[in-house]
Amino acid sequence: MRPDTPADHTDHTAEAERLLRTAAQYPEDHEPLLLQAAAHLELAGDRERATTLYDRLLAAEPEHPALIKAFKAANLWEYGHEAEARAIIEGIRGSAPRDPAPWEIVAETLETHDELDAAHATLTTALTLLLPADDPTADIPYPTQSLLTARHRVRRLLALDHDPWDSLADRLHRAEITLDELHDPKRLWSLGSDDPAELKAELARLRTELGTYRAALSRPFPVAVLHWPSEELDELLTTYPSLSTEYPTHAAHLLDIEASLRELSATGTANLGIVTGTVPSYEAFAASESSSPSNADLLPQYATTLAARGRAVAWPPRRGEACWCGSGVAYSGCHGAAGV
Repeated sequence: MRPDTPADHTDHTAEAERLLRTAAQYPEDHEPLLLQAAAHLELAGDRERATTLYDRLLAAEPEHPALIKAFKAANLWEYGHEAEARAIIEGIRGSAPRDPAPWEIVAETLETHDELDAAHATLTTALTLLLPADDPTADIPYPTQSLLTARHRVRRLLALDHDPWDSLADRLHRAEITLDELHDPKRLWSLGSDDPAELKAELARLRTELGTYRAALSRPFPVAVLHWPSEELDELLTTYPSLSTEYPTHAAHLLDIEASLRELSATGTANLGIVTGTVPSYEAFAASESSSPSNADLLPQYATTLAARGRAVAWPPRRGEACWCGSGVAYSGCHGAAGV
C-alpha cells in the first residue's frame, strides 16, 4: 500500500531510510518494510533506487512475487521503461495470481496510461478468477470489491452499458454518492470549469470520495489490538507480574480484545486487525526502546510495531472462518456470537 504524501521529497527519503534500517533489524519482516520503503522512494522521485529495491525483493524468493512485480512495472512505466513494464504485466496476467492486489495495480497502471481496453480486460479476468461462481450471496472481501469498483469506473470511461458485475458493484457501494455519479467522465470537465459554484460542488464531491477511500485504505497497516495466547500470557505475567493489572485473566483478555474492536468498529474506524505477541519479541522491542518490558505504556506501541511489520490479521474474520482467539471454533460461534 502506498503511504500518504508528506510535505516534500526529503520527508519521503528520510522515511525510506528509516524503513530500510527497520528491515535490517527485523529481517524476517523485510518484505512489507522494503515495499513501503520503495513506495517512499518513488514519491521522492528516486525511481531507479526503488526499482533496485524491487529487484532485491524478487531475488529473495518473496511471499508475494506478483505484488512486487506489479509495483515494479508501475514504477518502470513512470520513468520511461514502458516496454519492460508491459512485459512484466503480461507475465503477471499469465500467472493468474489469486491475490487481488497485483491485479488492481496492473489495471490502475494501464488506466493511468490510457490503456482502458487493457485495464478492462485485466479486471474482468481477475474477477472471473476471484468471485465465487457458485454462491453470489457469499461475502466478498474488500480487496475484491475494490476490483469491482475499478472495473465499474473503467466501463464508465469506455461508455459501456451496465452488466451484472456493475450492478453488484453498485450494491456493495456504501457512500452517499452513487458509483455512476462518482465515475461520470463529465466530472473531469467540472474541475476545469470557470464557474465557482460548479467547481465548489465538484470539490465537495471529491472530498466525500476521498474520505470514503482513505477510511478504508489510507493506513499502511491496520489499527491493531494486541493478543497474547494463553501460554505466552502466562510467561509474560510470571516474568513481569506488574502487568497483571493489564491482564487479570486470559479469558478477560480475550473478551477485552473483542469489546475493543467492536467499539472501534462502531465509531467508524476501518481496517481493524489483531496482532499476536510473544514474550521474546516483546522483550526485544522493549530493549530497542531502551525501556523495561514491565512498562505497560509499551504494549500499544508494540502492537503498532507488529502491525507495521505486516503481522496483523484482519478483524472480523470472514464468514465461516475460525475465531481469532485460536479456539478452532468458527468466529460466529465463539467471540463473534452476539452478546460476547
